[in-house]
Amino acid sequence: MTLLKAAGVDLAGMDSGLFRDCAIFPIDEIPTVTKDIREVEFADVQGFDAILHLAGLSNDPLGDIHPAVTYQINFEATVRLAELAKRAGVRRFIYASSCSVYGAAGDRIVDETGPFNPVTPYGSSKALSEVELTRLADSTFSPVFLRAATAYGVSPMIRFDLVVNNLVAWATATSRVHIKSDGTPWRPVVHVEDIARAYVATLKAPTETVHLQAFNVGVQAENYQVRELAEFVREAVPGAVIEYALDAGPDKRCYRVDFGKIQRLMPEFRPCWTARKGAAEIYEAIRLIGLRKADFEGARYNRVDHLKLLARQGRIDDEMRLVEPVGPVSTRVSQPLRPSALPA
Repeated sequence: MTLLKAAGVDLAGMDSGLFRDCAIFPIDEIPTVTKDIREVEFADVQGFDAILHLAGLSNDPLGDIHPAVTYQINFEATVRLAELAKRAGVRRFIYASSCSVYGAAGDRIVDETGPFNPVTPYGSSKALSEVELTRLADSTFSPVFLRAATAYGVSPMIRFDLVVNNLVAWATATSRVHIKSDGTPWRPVVHVEDIARAYVATLKAPTETVHLQAFNVGVQAENYQVRELAEFVREAVPGAVIEYALDAGPDKRCYRVDFGKIQRLMPEFRPCWTARKGAAEIYEAIRLIGLRKADFEGARYNRVDHLKLLARQGRIDDEMRLVEPVGPVSTRVSQPLRPSALPA
């Protein structure tokens, strides 16, 4: 949000509040409607020039727990939102897709023309959404697909269930960089701040440049095998050593990604981070905040564990809908918002 606001974008948000308890430090305040993405109405999307659609169950383990709900939220609600947006005259629909659509691509490097080969409900829901959004595209409605690499880095709602963040957290808490696979799978990674830069660049890009285009979001040199990421973490965390799980084996989620297209077509996208620098950033944040092993293992920083906790407490139903009043995460309003989403 900070980068979008700095770019002069007039922002409004929508959020269910499902993870409102997970913030580690204050989030930039913007006017926000409290609503589940599955309950969006026509009035909620009127008056906007663009929608950045980020909502969804956001990783593979979450999708594996409730595949049907994952499709409901990530696919069905996405298509419905886009249909409403198109009817309301929204011109640009920027969809948070994922490099997970490539799934088990192996050692070969895939670009945006590569076939979809998802291996999880999460990846499948992203691929299906892209297909259906493509059907809605015309001269008045312009979908764009940003396929981000695996995110890492410090943010207000930092997660420790992402590979780089997780490795740093465990190394800080135990002095061991614990690898659950055999270390050979490939992972393209990108800092969350650079993902935000991609959204700013996409909003500013001419329609003819981005209309109905998919862009892999990341940096060419930031395709790593997990064992390489572990080495960066070992360097960042004093005294840490690398260890492999006793049952470590290959991971079918393995892909290398070409990021040349976004650099060519959107030169305003200027990523600033590397995984090595990011590992050091995460370590310093953990050290300064004073987080401990119990924190890393807790529900606040792990999305699956957080949802399980909400379920045990009776705060969500079987379809992951909140069943209690939602407290504030940021400034919230009860009526639909109608500002322009693009700078004049």
